[in-house]
Amino acid sequence: MFTVYVYVLDTLADWELGHVMSELHSGRFFKKDAGRVSLKTVGCTGEPICTMGGLTIMPDGTIDDMEVCETSVLLLPGADTWNDPRHGAILKKAGEFLSSGATVCAICGATAALAETGLLDRRLHTSNGPGFLEMASPCYKGQSFYADQPSVADHNLITAGSTGALLWAKQIIERLGVFEADTLEAWYAYFATGKPEHFFALMQTLPSANGN
Repeated sequence: MFTVYVYVLDTLADWELGHVMSELHSGRFFKKDAGRVSLKTVGCTGEPICTMGGLTIMPDGTIDDMEVCETSVLLLPGADTWNDPRHGAILKKAGEFLSSGATVCAICGATAALAETGLLDRRLHTSNGPGFLEMASPCYKGQSFYADQPSVADHNLITAGSTGALLWAKQIIERLGVFEADTLEAWYAYFATGKPEHFFALMQTLPSANGN
């Protein structure tokens, strides 16, 4: 079973987590033999946070409650408050995740936070466009590993820019292996284009469509 820890912090960018959390929590398109996925929100404290959209989230736990193993996944969303020193603890935990083979997934402002700690210096990654990480993170030295793409998966590190949330979700789902390959491709094509043929293709890939 995968445990997906979602780090929540004030000004969290609600929309960046929408696709991936909805699919992993609902399991509506999971393949027949997919293992269960447990989603847990964690904060630097147990106090509630307020998202950019004005939603209040009470964390399920804190960083101390997180287990680091190969079936652990850490989602780091964008936010305007990553410069707060309180988030140093989760960035240290992200380093432990990467070293242990657990998966770290960061998007938008969270990539700048990883860059500032040196975690992107020797790993393929992306962010909000060329030059963003240099501007946001004075300690960043990973220019030669930067790829100008919406989202980039490099083994157990998946990074994305602010407009790459859908592809980021696809790559995370692929990393967990909970969708059949054709389901994932049809899912991505439908949400990327809105074309009805991809929706019908998606429905046809599900076990119920084949009488299973």
